[in-house]
Amino acid sequence: MTSKGNDHPGNGPAVSREEFDALFQALRTWGLWTPADRGACNRVSPEHVRRAADLVRSGTVVPLARPWDTEPGPDNARPALHYMSELGDAEAPEPSVHKDFLGADYHGKAVSHLDALSHIAYRGRLYDGRTAREAVGSRGARFGAVSALGPLVTRGVLLDLPTVSGEKWLEPGRAVHAPDLVAAEEALGVTLGEGDAVLLRTGRLRRRRERGAWDLDAASAGLHVHAMPLLAERGICVLGGDGDSDVRPSPVDGVRSPVHTLALAAMGVPLLDNLALEALSAACAEAGRYAFLLVVAPLNVPGGTGSPVTPVAVL
Repeated sequence: MTSKGNDHPGNGPAVSREEFDALFQALRTWGLWTPADRGACNRVSPEHVRRAADLVRSGTVVPLARPWDTEPGPDNARPALHYMSELGDAEAPEPSVHKDFLGADYHGKAVSHLDALSHIAYRGRLYDGRTAREAVGSRGARFGAVSALGPLVTRGVLLDLPTVSGEKWLEPGRAVHAPDLVAAEEALGVTLGEGDAVLLRTGRLRRRRERGAWDLDAASAGLHVHAMPLLAERGICVLGGDGDSDVRPSPVDGVRSPVHTLALAAMGVPLLDNLALEALSAACAEAGRYAFLLVVAPLNVPGGTGSPVTPVAVL
């Protein structure tokens, strides 16, 4: 069964709005934590951090952010900005100074970023049942802002799906289901646990390098909504990937980003989008293990719905 007008049957099965709403209700963790706007990050205790630090053996540090992308393209409709604001061309007084400006409409397909809980509302409500119109205004978010999350240090787990399947990448439009995640755990020797940050590699950036850029809103590999109960059961704290975690086209009638909706608005799980996971894939393969210390330090933006970010994996 496929969605009406769907050119990517691999993204199914199709999900009705009624089925999706029932899943949303089943996965809700509203009222579970204080402070509520940290959501599932409340699962990460000092003991989680200590155990994650014990994973550091070789000291290999792998940054997980894409380069700041100022070039327009089919996957970068709103390019980031970078220009020089001072060129050091004044002789006196010394020293000469060079300055530059950075800016980005970062919620898209090009900038590596963290989605805070204020980023997504469903049926007018943010996570924990907060009314979106009351919580988010022209000056930013009064609930669920990225500044409430702060830095995160926990165990990261890479589910390297192309490595497991023996493919170069997952083709755009291909859905990842719960059995795929379990098979990846078994093949890679890891088990997702409470407080883990789960990173899903589809091979997007390798495909882009070899085949060129494409419109990821039209087609991208990612999670089917039927995979989300497994992640909820495991008690993860953050979900991320080299895409934006959603399979596209959406298999859910009338909901264009259903995994975003379930993760952020129902489960309180922040998302890491557009990560650079190719180097991490190689480092994990060399080390023979797919769990590591993960550090995520977003900008401290009061009211921000997210932040550009450079997560760091340490093996």
